Amino acid sequence: MVESLKSSSVGIIKPQVARFEDPLNLECGFTLDSFELVYETYGRPNKNRSNAVLVCHALSGNHHAAGFHNEDDKRAGWWDEYIGPGKPIDTEKFYVVSLNNLGGCHGSTGPISENPTTLKPWGNNFPSIRVKDWVETQARLADRLEIDSWAAVIGGSLGGMQVMQWAIDHPSRIRNAVVIASALKLSAQNIAFNEIARQAIRADPKFAGGNYLSMKSIPEQGLALARMIGHVTYLSDDAMALKFGRELRSGSFDANFSDGIEFQVESYLKYQGKRFSGQFDANSYILMTRALDFFDLARNYNDNAVEAFSVAECKFLVVSFTTDWRFSPSRSQEIVEALIAAKKNVTYMEIKADEGHDAFLLPIPRYFQTISAYMKGIETN
Repeated sequence: MVESLKSSSVGIIKPQVARFEDPLNLECGFTLDSFELVYETYGRPNKNRSNAVLVCHALSGNHHAAGFHNEDDKRAGWWDEYIGPGKPIDTEKFYVVSLNNLGGCHGSTGPISENPTTLKPWGNNFPSIRVKDWVETQARLADRLEIDSWAAVIGGSLGGMQVMQWAIDHPSRIRNAVVIASALKLSAQNIAFNEIARQAIRADPKFAGGNYLSMKSIPEQGLALARMIGHVTYLSDDAMALKFGRELRSGSFDANFSDGIEFQVESYLKYQGKRFSGQFDANSYILMTRALDFFDLARNYNDNAVEAFSVAECKFLVVSFTTDWRFSPSRSQEIVEALIAAKKNVTYMEIKADEGHDAFLLPIPRYFQTISAYMKGIETN
């Protein structure tokens, strides 16, 4: 199975590092004197680099969107089903760029990086980040790669927020915006879930006020619990019922005591939490969920999304999923209605799917066909 995946993928990919020495003035008022971004590219640029596509990752994503890092790698990039030769984002047509956002924990400058002033990890002293900051750093990477205009900028969830920000911050540098399972701003319920996850991390004694790295410890329990909370909200009730039902992994309902009973869903969540706590940084998780909370596309446009989108010049594809209650179809419809009112070219597709918010990562046939058809219609000359 792994060999067949590799044969149909972009193959072995080596991440690259771009260092920027020009100061970056962040939305929070802090200035980073320099920073680094880790990124990967798939496919080749054409003569005038007009075939470039930017893929923006979601909350826990990173630069590794497609392919494998070595021959023994058993796990492909997080969107490998969609990026590659003959796939919806066809690397025989497009030059695809995927990066780890500033503040991340997979190589780009973030909380685990060394603070040049203290020569210790930034930790919880790393400055607050906004989606606009990510778009600015992505624009600088585009300059470095000599990309004047993206054929498309694509992203799901938090990635979709970056796509919309691109459309209004750099309207002449994006020709197509693909916004998947996203929103103009988070609902109060979404913000509440994010805060519960952050509190779970902060309540872990090993968090040490965010200074755990200097103490050579990791708040594994808190981070695992945060991931479990988030993961439940990314799935639909139907998806969980189909996948787990009320099946037991161990124990028996007939036992006198319940201590030995463990449902399959409990085991699954524990596995996901433990795995995530070994791969992600707690301060980065807090930073990125706060970026989600703070995003509000219309805030600087008199709280009017139509006014915000009025400067956009690109075409839009907006996609939602029927069972996604974290970023429900009604949130995508708000985006579409604002775009129509702003007289923009927009296509909308609501995909019937049982998988909840996680559907945007999966090769669901109708979704797969939608992305493929749209990307085939993009001109790269």
